Amino acid sequence: MFADKDLADKKIKRMGNEIEPEEILWDSLAKKKEDLFEKKLEVPIRKRTMRIVFFVFLALLTFVSIRVFYFQIFQYEKYSALAEQNNFVSTSLKSERGVIYDKGMNQLVFNKPCFNLIFEKQEVDNNVIKKLSWILNKDKQEIEKLLNQDKQNIVIKENLDYKELIMLESFSSDLKGFSVENASVRAYKDGPVFAHIVGYHRKTDQNSGIEAFYNNELSSKPGEIKCERDVYGKIISQELIREPETGDSLILWLDSELQNKLYQVFEEELKAVGVKRASAVAIDPNTGGILSMVSFSSYDNNLFTQGISQEDWERLSEDENMPFLNRTIGGRYPTGSTIKPLIASAALNEGIITEKTTVNCTGQIVVDNPWFKDQPYIFKDFRTHGLTDVEKAIAESCNVFFYTVGGGYKNFKGLGPDLIIDYLRKFQWDSELGIDLTGEISGFIPDREWKKQRFGSPENIWMPGDTYNLSIGQGYLLATPLEVVSAFASLVNGGKIMKPMVVKQIIDENKNIVQEFQPEVISQGFIDEKNLEIVKNGMKGTVEYGSAVVLNFLPVEAGAKTGTAEIGRDEYYHSWITVFAPYDNPEIVITLMAESAYGMHKAVAPTALRVLDWYFKIDKEIEM
Repeated sequence: MFADKDLADKKIKRMGNEIEPEEILWDSLAKKKEDLFEKKLEVPIRKRTMRIVFFVFLALLTFVSIRVFYFQIFQYEKYSALAEQNNFVSTSLKSERGVIYDKGMNQLVFNKPCFNLIFEKQEVDNNVIKKLSWILNKDKQEIEKLLNQDKQNIVIKENLDYKELIMLESFSSDLKGFSVENASVRAYKDGPVFAHIVGYHRKTDQNSGIEAFYNNELSSKPGEIKCERDVYGKIISQELIREPETGDSLILWLDSELQNKLYQVFEEELKAVGVKRASAVAIDPNTGGILSMVSFSSYDNNLFTQGISQEDWERLSEDENMPFLNRTIGGRYPTGSTIKPLIASAALNEGIITEKTTVNCTGQIVVDNPWFKDQPYIFKDFRTHGLTDVEKAIAESCNVFFYTVGGGYKNFKGLGPDLIIDYLRKFQWDSELGIDLTGEISGFIPDREWKKQRFGSPENIWMPGDTYNLSIGQGYLLATPLEVVSAFASLVNGGKIMKPMVVKQIIDENKNIVQEFQPEVISQGFIDEKNLEIVKNGMKGTVEYGSAVVLNFLPVEAGAKTGTAEIGRDEYYHSWITVFAPYDNPEIVITLMAESAYGMHKAVAPTALRVLDWYFKIDKEIEM
């Protein structure tokens, strides 16, 4: 109250209005502020400062101009292409690889749906790499290497499992540029059973078997869509450049039921005698079509389609039994007595013997040694056969008869090495037969020139013993199981060496025939048919009273020839058997070989009996 009274005396009158004291104070402050700004605006900028600013600005402008010039002139093509890529993006339209059927249209190979992680190239920070490394259980360095590929669309991982799919979906918002794509992988029915004939297919085109041989026919042709995008990446138009095309499919000559039966029975018989390496092949003698083919040991071809682990790869590749080797077409072996029907055919055809020619087998032949008279060469038989003609010699596998017929003995002139070699070549025992599978090799027939070069010895290095060994399938002679079965097929089909074939037809996605493979004759007419009939009768005797009498229990009449090739280990042999049936009109010829089996005909004869018994009983049930 007193304050107001004191101030009341200090009020100033102006133009009839009173001026309050606080107004006097504010006016004073405003005046000082105005004076301050006026003083600041009046201070000039120094010339040195202006020069610095000017040169900094000039340097920046020069740098920008140089960079613009560099990008516009020297980097034009690169950035023009990148801009085009950003504007137009081509997307691949997936299509399916062709599948594979047996002769009864039972599907053996499938396309199984799967999911792949795809990356559309762009900048990726370290956190994303860490997250992917954790989700996919891959090293960071491995992820970085994948991301740095010079591609627009990169496959980071194929065939994602369920757990990975869930985790990728959960973190999808953090994984810009990554997407899950629908795809497919090969799935093989009864993998180890068909592995050596069907083979496998990998995305890298590292294929084997039929999958490799017919890769072009089986391969699909992807389609293409061209998309135009705006600066924000949104699609504004699409154009179909190419329609996707499904690969063609294959129909085999193969009988999948026979294949399963042969694999199962042979595996059981091999285990029973402790043998791990073997081969079996069945052929239609009239067409050359492969009805069945197995090789032991085997492997599961499904391992390769989904990314084989390092552990599995090392286990298989280091296995001493070589499971990847298809022994039917890629293994060659001494044949032993398996050769005898071929030698008999040649001797009959050359007039060296007739069906009535006999040789007295005393269990061995003795040949003079020109260097040491008191040390003659002795070539033994496994038993005494007595008076033996050609049919009995084949049936009982008489060595002495074939020593005599092949190499000659005393006053009996044999074929001699040159004629034997000539006929073996006519039977294609040193030639690839051209089967439609990868990995085929040819057998080997030794001759004088080879032995001279091999041992660096004089012209007469080829000894009578070499011819005797050749006459019974021993020594340096080697053949593949495929060559053996093809030669025997010619003995029962009228003398035609047929080209072995796995694939019968190529069909499109609607099962229309694209290509059909007709039976192809490689050679014929080099053995007279009447002589073939004599040899065929000898193989009938093998079943009736000879070395394969176990086959008498078959439901049809059959012919056969056994073989036991010495391998330099006492009591161990490569055991062979070849069987054809029915006798009057053969529809199947089957050859089985077991490596290093203890004793004679182990595993092979029991397998042939069980499989053919099943095969012909099934046929009769179908007919009824």
